[in-house]
Amino acid sequence: MFKIIGAFCIITSSSWMGWSWSRDLEKRTVQIRQCIHAIQMLESEMRYSQLTLQDAFDRLANRLPQPIYILFENLADHLNESKGTLYSIWEEEVIAFIHGSAMRQDEKEILLQFGQTLGQHDMVQQEKHIQLALHHFERVLHTAIDQEQKYSKMGKSLGVLAGIFFVLILI
Repeated sequence: MFKIIGAFCIITSSSWMGWSWSRDLEKRTVQIRQCIHAIQMLESEMRYSQLTLQDAFDRLANRLPQPIYILFENLADHLNESKGTLYSIWEEEVIAFIHGSAMRQDEKEILLQFGQTLGQHDMVQQEKHIQLALHHFERVLHTAIDQEQKYSKMGKSLGVLAGIFFVLILI
């Protein structure tokens, strides 16, 4: 009886790890798409409504889904407190956001590079930097989609099979 319960626990936990890894791959592609959408919305706010960055961040925070809205909400709050330069606040918030999301180092670097140019140029140059960031995100998105397609099913299957393998070894 205890062997059956133990085997069930091992298979369940290893399956859960495989499904969790697969879910992280799926979350990553969703969050990259959210970043692309957020940058496009930021460009629209800057171009057409000509709001300050703080107001644009605040508007984006109200329109974007979780978890990306947290980044812009925190940016708006910290800019309101005005406790540093825009880039230092941007860097701090991006690092905190990436740490709590499914995104990886590539996305972090793109956001940090984008933050270095944010608010530093006229609108024409700013649009060029926005398009560059969007291009980089599109490239990373295609890579993430490929990885999700390749490894998502494998992760789920590997979790179940690893659990069965461990149970067989222990029996």
